[in-house]
Amino acid sequence: MLYSAAMYKFGGVTAPVARIEAIRLFLAYAAHKDFTIYQMDVKTAFLNGILKEEVYVGQPPGFVSKQYPDHVYALDKALYGLKQAPRAWYDVLSQFLIDSGFQK
Repeated sequence: MLYSAAMYKFGGVTAPVARIEAIRLFLAYAAHKDFTIYQMDVKTAFLNGILKEEVYVGQPPGFVSKQYPDHVYALDKALYGLKQAPRAWYDVLSQFLIDSGFQK
């Protein structure tokens, strides 16, 4: 497995993704057995990830505090665009599924 500098810095930022061959095999098996397949979408998935490290962001243009223009914000949860966001969401979803009785 290849590791990028970002993975070392953030302790692993990539989330597992199913290979297309595995998806095709699953769909073929489901069709053969006449299973019903459901899908879902979590529209704000990356906003629900819990960060394992401290992340600070600057004040966005147009929203700079007049009283504290040099302050930064400490993030409580992941945001879109963070390298850690996909992995943080995967960890939350994975734990939810395990708590619901699924197995890895």
